Amino acid sequence: MRRISGRGWLTPGGVVLAVAMAGQVSARAAEPAPVPARAGMVVTAQRLASQVGAQVLAHGGNAVDAAVAVGYALAVTYPAAGNLGGGGFMTVRMADGRAAFLDFREKAPLAATATMFLDAHGAPDRQKSWASWLAVGVPGTPAGLEAARRRFGTESRQALMAPAIALARDGFRLTPADLGLFALLRDRLAADPATARIFLPDGALPAPGAIFRQPDLAASLSRISAEGPARAFYDGPIGAAMVAASGRNGGILAKKDFTDYRVRWLAPVRCSYRGFAIMSAPPPSSGGVTLCEALTILAGYDLGAMGFHSAAEIHYLAEAMRRAFHDRNLRLGDPDFVHNPVAELTSPAYAAHLRAQIAPDKATPSSALGADPVSPAREQPQTTQYSIVDRYGNAVSVTYTLNGFFGIGRVSPGTGILMNNEMDDFNDMTG
Repeated sequence: MRRISGRGWLTPGGVVLAVAMAGQVSARAAEPAPVPARAGMVVTAQRLASQVGAQVLAHGGNAVDAAVAVGYALAVTYPAAGNLGGGGFMTVRMADGRAAFLDFREKAPLAATATMFLDAHGAPDRQKSWASWLAVGVPGTPAGLEAARRRFGTESRQALMAPAIALARDGFRLTPADLGLFALLRDRLAADPATARIFLPDGALPAPGAIFRQPDLAASLSRISAEGPARAFYDGPIGAAMVAASGRNGGILAKKDFTDYRVRWLAPVRCSYRGFAIMSAPPPSSGGVTLCEALTILAGYDLGAMGFHSAAEIHYLAEAMRRAFHDRNLRLGDPDFVHNPVAELTSPAYAAHLRAQIAPDKATPSSALGADPVSPAREQPQTTQYSIVDRYGNAVSVTYTLNGFFGIGRVSPGTGILMNNEMDDFNDMTG
């Protein structure tokens, strides 16, 4: 494997793989040289997962095959956010023009209530919604990866899961970067005996270069590979173990939550920007609508003529995003429960209306846009995203997560699977 530029490597099969290192990119790396590729590109947050995806492409698999293999590999090599116990979104654009969006996010247990995370005084209890078994939503990742493979993939589940099983069973050498993630949530990982045995053997972080093996996770992956997610996970012993652990620890997961879980295929959000066709995630994700709204506003300005990072360019970017994010917080939600005015928010007419409110020489106070039901908060450096393009022209973008790094910091005993704290994503609208 030969390094070609920046953080890209060229495999013998001509596939470029890259490792995204969030929060570790220097100013000089902000404008890396373009990385050419003959047979595809894989970009993930972890080097071994990138290699797994590149190998799938090099052996003839398509981008969806590689995305499935990477999803399982990240569950082993990037446990802070890669997962089997969480969920996510996948946007697919095939070379023949087919496009689809897959929602495999976690779902609230049937026993969830609107007040379950409030204390005796009616105030939100962060501990309940962030670090307890009450915070766990029904995982969607195994169902999502299998649904994508069945619809668009070309390889068998067993072939695509084999690399992840080997990494969990045989282990891999931990680098300082891997251990840095363990150290971030060391106290939380140490609080659960089953989790501490995996990540903090003998009560301490492993040494750099130590081999990190996860036999319970390897067994869970092997069962899913052999039997399929429905039989092994949702209707089988893995889901049953999670329900049992939840019950022992004050959670509300039930067997019916797992047997009733379904992914959903949706049409992507589409828009254009100065001749470029944009395809992105629809609700329940808010990102695609927000992106399209901002771009449609910005299409009315010649940003190129303003100069890269000029004061004028930054001004109009900020004003467009200010309005798009305000609409995101005020008007978008889960389509199972609210109407999302996607067509209106992404229309040129609405963009022109908002553009008319933007002064060329003065910032708009956010308060002038009206009440915002979501309190401003610093964006958290959690969750993970990976992107893959193959030699055929197929492209896949995946965001999947445990919500917070390592979720609730607890594994379901005997499974090796970390559980999510996705229930914390519900907005507190009581104030």
